[in-house]
Amino acid sequence: MKAALFDQLGAPLKIMEAEDPKPKTDYLLLKVCRCGICGSDLHMTEDPVFGVAPGDILGHEFSGEVIEVGSKAGAFKVGDQVTVAPNRGCGHCSNCLKGEPAWCDSMTLIGGGYAQYTAVAGRQCRKLPWGIRTVDGALAEPLSVALHGLRRAAMGPGDRVLIVGAGAIGLAVAFWARRLGAGAVAVTDIHRHQEERAMDVGASAFITADPDQAANVDAALGGPPDIVFECVGKPGLIDHCIGLVRPRGKVVVLGLCTARDHLDSFRAISKEINVVMSVFFNMHEFAAAIDALESGRYAPQNLISETISLNDMPRVFETLRKRTTQCKVLVDPFGA
Repeated sequence: MKAALFDQLGAPLKIMEAEDPKPKTDYLLLKVCRCGICGSDLHMTEDPVFGVAPGDILGHEFSGEVIEVGSKAGAFKVGDQVTVAPNRGCGHCSNCLKGEPAWCDSMTLIGGGYAQYTAVAGRQCRKLPWGIRTVDGALAEPLSVALHGLRRAAMGPGDRVLIVGAGAIGLAVAFWARRLGAGAVAVTDIHRHQEERAMDVGASAFITADPDQAANVDAALGGPPDIVFECVGKPGLIDHCIGLVRPRGKVVVLGLCTARDHLDSFRAISKEINVVMSVFFNMHEFAAAIDALESGRYAPQNLISETISLNDMPRVFETLRKRTTQCKVLVDPFGA
């Protein structure tokens, strides 16, 4: 099969022939339909902390068609359209049994989506309901990450919400915040590249990060935000969000940052800020994200900015290391 393989840190992915996957008895063999390019994949190819090895196939936001079913893979059949939760647990511990494999002691974040075929445990897969396209199924994973952040925030109806960072996760947070009853939802970023897309997924205001940012945020929301979501992952941004949120408000961190960070602890304690960390999701949130793929007024499909072929992927992957007008780019492994 054709796949995009990791070569070495700081180097572009390589399109090469790879060995066809051989599924275990509790696995499904999938023909990959779409795979989203995630910001964490960019981090993995730059930072040794992730332990990616030469020859690894990345890509954890994917959907596909079942072409082979292992004898112990569950109630699937050939031809089923599925989307995949990449958090693979042992399948039998208490966390796995209650639908939280991300917190299994044996959890592995799988890749494999940047290829034409991949094999995954049946317990990681969920069938797509009738009416939801496989091409949209790759959005279920990032939508789940965002929904988990909203649940960690315990957002209430009418809350004023600010999202720092207009990438795919930030805009997915805007989608859920509007869907779950926020009073006002503002998105802020250093560029206006995603302003129209932010409004299309449910934001009520878009604000640039400039010296007047705090005043503009308060004006747009009708007061300082109750919750600020940090969706970038750069040093200093948690502290920046603490400065923007109201006293006794919440800062929810979804941005992935591997560098050491700092914050003004005196300001944080003076405001009695709750700083909440959020990562991954559970399978109940994954199911809710799948249901959200049904079209509506604020469709999550608006996150998709382009669909590219596997051959074009290394070039586009490298361009995403810099701020562009792209949001969620999907890879079609069988595209021309």
